[in-house]
Amino acid sequence: MNTPDIRSLICFEKLKVGPAIVEPARVKAKYTIVLKNKEQIENELIYSYQEDVFDKSSQMVNMASMILSQVAINYGLFCEEIVFDGLYDDTDKRFILDMLENTSREILVNKILMPNAFLKAPYNQIKAEKLKRYTAASVKFINTGFEAKSVKWEHVKTDKNKYIVLSSGGKDSLLSYGLLKELKKDVYPVFINESGRHWFTAINSYQYLAENEQNTSKVWCNSDRIFNWILKHMPFIREDFAQVRADMYPVRLWTVAVFLFGVLPVAHKAKAANVIIGDEYDTTIKSVYNGITHYQGLYDQSKYFDNALSRYYTKKGWNTAQFSLLRSLSEMLILKILIKRYPHLQQHQISCHAAHKNDERIYPCGKCEKCRRIVAMLLTLDERPQACGYNEQQIANALDALQQKGVKQIGSDASHLFYLLKEKQLLDRKSYNAKLAQAHPEIMKLRFDKERSSPEQIPFDIRHGLYSIYLEYADGAVQRQNKRWIDFDLFGSDLINMSYPFEVTNCSQENGFKNKDYRWELNTWQEIEEKLKSLDTAILPCGSIEQHGPHMPVDIDYFDSVYLADKIAEACGSPKPFVLPALPYGVAYHHEDFKGTISISNTTLSSLVYDLGMSLARNGIKKLIILNGHGDNSPTLLYAAQMINRDSGIFVCVETGETSDSDIDELTETPNDIHAGEIETSTTLAIRPELVQMDKAVNETLNLGSTYLDFSSERGVAWYVRTNKLSVSGVMGDATKASAEKGKRMWEIMIAHMVKFVEEIKKSKLEDLYQKKY
Repeated sequence: MNTPDIRSLICFEKLKVGPAIVEPARVKAKYTIVLKNKEQIENELIYSYQEDVFDKSSQMVNMASMILSQVAINYGLFCEEIVFDGLYDDTDKRFILDMLENTSREILVNKILMPNAFLKAPYNQIKAEKLKRYTAASVKFINTGFEAKSVKWEHVKTDKNKYIVLSSGGKDSLLSYGLLKELKKDVYPVFINESGRHWFTAINSYQYLAENEQNTSKVWCNSDRIFNWILKHMPFIREDFAQVRADMYPVRLWTVAVFLFGVLPVAHKAKAANVIIGDEYDTTIKSVYNGITHYQGLYDQSKYFDNALSRYYTKKGWNTAQFSLLRSLSEMLILKILIKRYPHLQQHQISCHAAHKNDERIYPCGKCEKCRRIVAMLLTLDERPQACGYNEQQIANALDALQQKGVKQIGSDASHLFYLLKEKQLLDRKSYNAKLAQAHPEIMKLRFDKERSSPEQIPFDIRHGLYSIYLEYADGAVQRQNKRWIDFDLFGSDLINMSYPFEVTNCSQENGFKNKDYRWELNTWQEIEEKLKSLDTAILPCGSIEQHGPHMPVDIDYFDSVYLADKIAEACGSPKPFVLPALPYGVAYHHEDFKGTISISNTTLSSLVYDLGMSLARNGIKKLIILNGHGDNSPTLLYAAQMINRDSGIFVCVETGETSDSDIDELTETPNDIHAGEIETSTTLAIRPELVQMDKAVNETLNLGSTYLDFSSERGVAWYVRTNKLSVSGVMGDATKASAEKGKRMWEIMIAHMVKFVEEIKKSKLEDLYQKKY
């Protein structure tokens, strides 16, 4: 056989998933494979829950369809066609297609092109090819089981103090649980009981937490059986793959999501706003292999994965964020904090996938790479490996193996581990690994860099408490600069106050939006030139400086447009849309009877926006989103948008709340609440409470003479009047009904809709936007 190419990996004509069968405590779907010889084989993927978590609503059927689709995302490289039969909306389809392509590329590089003990010759000799698309399969979405249903967007109300911890019995989930309990959060450890021996690693900690934590739950899933069933029909995988000892899966890389989506119904029922996963510090590195850009390890345990899932949850309206508490910690620091601070949890840790059962308790094998790594770290920390199940012989064997065998850590972590073993005279100074031993003091410090970890990846309300605990055990903090680790004062730096992208944050507690690479004005011309090679979308915030009653400042419309634009850009994926310097002044003549209002004419505003749009088009911007924070700018901005489109051909739109107004109206009690009333006072209380003087808030709800003059009516006509003809205070609405809680919900809805919209615009080709629109 000649050396095969990438196309030779296609071994299935079709993989079909679904339709979903949804029961109160179980979901399942057929996985059907059509082989190249036309033979059709079937199996069934099942998720079972300890309580009722599903109903027949469209939202839950949709979630079930997404849960059952995740296994298939591993096989885009190996199929001619993949069919997803279920209830999916456009956001789901975009997510599946994006993750399918990402996973196809990662599997090609990390499982096919790089050494893999599971591959048969000559498939281990395939050469790298740089392709525009690595997914071989054409993808089709159908709906044969739920034709009468459609997914309606709904913003879920969740509790920011509730945390789901994706639990496995390893050190990451145990430490995450301990930290959150200490921070007085409501924690839900959720275990995935896989059908294979992987469940052995979880039994000790599950039994302990089930007895001591009322929120503990377990989900049974047979995904391992499905993965192994598919492997048996892949001609390039060794027939004896089950006997191969290797700390890796043969071809799958989209694994964490298979478990993660399984816990989402539990999170939905608990109304938990946070999903916590572990960390693989060495997997976040972006790299290039023979011209193919990829992640040097597992994408689905990186901060990029967290952000992609949080964006997906945001666009779905689920009001949930996903992150790891541990990204700044080395594996050794994780273990150090766990055993020093929470020894009652660490004694239940099992990090061995070859563990065995004895008298209802699980014990590690003591022979594998993970075992010798755990033993080595515990000994260097002056702790007893016996505490989590290792016996004296296993400890001795692990130390013997460490003389010549390596550990699965990135170079600096492994070198420092060997250095500490050598210093404690636990490693023969003449052994092979003793020669690799070098001190890397940053391993025992909090590490921050752009790719792996940043304080902004942790919500603001737990950030200070979390890092305070870490610094009790770490030797300080370091930041990556010019390929070197530089010591710095974490709590004295701007980093500690950066905004978390997926939450509405009180601006008085943070430094605002400084040093953001999406801010147009903070880039050099060369940086902008480089970014324009892959980015063609910009957001222009437009506001107004005008009176907002006796209780709020005059910058509300301006500040809010900037805040919203920044939160959108923060939550969007890379490349993030540019956020342009905002226009503070608007058409506000109707408020001029109240001092503090600064108004410009329609002609001035439209001319300025037109000139800006034309200049942006010459720079290379092809999609301009005008984010209007002041309703009375709308006619002028729409006119400017028309003229920009006419003269430059770029896509221009104006958003003045159309994407979210109907959802926000449902949260308000006040009819005709159009200015400085319940809505604007609530949104300001949520992010700048120190600027709201609620003792001066008034109720001036409008009572208009005709329903056609009702500002909130769908049948209302457009009309204009000076504010002082309608209101003595400048308020048009009831500011006394405002609350910060309402305001946070309003911001969450606005951000969710706009992230979804901007992501769709950003990823669309210009010709497709026009075709679909016109």
